[in-house]
Amino acid sequence: MRVTVIGCSGSFAGPNSAASSYLVSVDAGDRTWNVLFDLGSGSLGPLQRHVDLRDLDAVFVSHLHPDHCADICGLYVAHHYAPEGAPVDRLPVWGPNETASRVALMYHGLEDGGMDKVFDFGRLSDRVAVPVGPVTITPYAVNHPVEAFGFRVQADGAVLSYTGDTDSCDNLTPLMADADLVLADSAFVDGRDDVRGVHLTGSRAAQAAAAAGGVKRLVLTHLPAWNDAEVCRAQAEPFWPGVEVARPDDVYELHSP
Repeated sequence: MRVTVIGCSGSFAGPNSAASSYLVSVDAGDRTWNVLFDLGSGSLGPLQRHVDLRDLDAVFVSHLHPDHCADICGLYVAHHYAPEGAPVDRLPVWGPNETASRVALMYHGLEDGGMDKVFDFGRLSDRVAVPVGPVTITPYAVNHPVEAFGFRVQADGAVLSYTGDTDSCDNLTPLMADADLVLADSAFVDGRDDVRGVHLTGSRAAQAAAAAGGVKRLVLTHLPAWNDAEVCRAQAEPFWPGVEVARPDDVYELHSP
């Protein structure tokens, strides 16, 4: 399993990174399966440096805030209006309730049939796994002001845990347990952001990973442009020595035990 950071800026695209988007690629036989997790504002451009858009096998949307889904509109254009014609098979797009209608509202003047001509929308449910070729994606409902999910991604014995946007909650334990890599929301800063039920801080992300058990690598992500990455990392360090911070174009190779 290969995990590529397409965008890791929180809340809006920053000067050095697009908003949230992560590409998982798994080689199987004579082809590579490509599953995209979130397609936030500004991420469609850098995504094309890493994969042909027609080679995507599925898109999973953690929640419907624009920093996680806005560029689905651009993906629709790239598929529907391509000079060579749209792909024969609709691209599966999995998300929370009302994903199809909410995304359509962002695109003024859709033709009859709208995005359903290009995308096959599916609804996520807590702990109900979705297979995509050799990849199994299990969504976990998390703690955010809107319906939101984290994703546990498994292929060939390797495990990625992507929290999406969340504060501390019970589901972080099964989401993260024994993961080879955890990409954890760290948008908030201890001592600055006191509101709860929205985002993790570096310290809360690290404590959740430690409590889950068996996590091999922790990477903080979803840092807004106004955050100091070193402050976020330092707040996590006492609970997870060696914690890392995501950067655009980072690639993580996860191997089966």
